[in-house]
Amino acid sequence: MNRQGPRRVEETPMSGTVEVQGYMWLADLFRERGWTNPRHVELDGDTPGPRLLERLDIPAERVEVAILNHKACAVDAAVVRPGDRVALVPPGVPGPHRLLLGFKNR
Repeated sequence: MNRQGPRRVEETPMSGTVEVQGYMWLADLFRERGWTNPRHVELDGDTPGPRLLERLDIPAERVEVAILNHKACAVDAAVVRPGDRVALVPPGVPGPHRLLLGFKNR
C-alpha cells in the first residue's frame, strides 16, 4: 500500500481562465511585473479584447494584433471566452514575421 499519499497532479488552468502570452516588448512587461508568460487570467465570461487589455493594464495602442486561438484579429474585434488562448503582438513586428503570424496590416 502506498503511504505517501496521492501523487501530485500538474495543475491545469481553471475553466474560467484564458491563457495570455505577450510577444516582444510585451514579454518584457510580463517579466517586469513578475508574471508568467503565458499568464492565466480569470474571466467571468465572454470578454471584449479591449476589456482584457484593461484588466491587464496594457494600453490598447501598445497592442497591434491579438492572435486568438491561432487566428489573428484586431483587439477591438476580439471576443475572448474562457478556455481561449490569446497572444498579444505589439506594433513593430518585422514584415516576414507578420506573414508567419497571419497578418500583414491591421
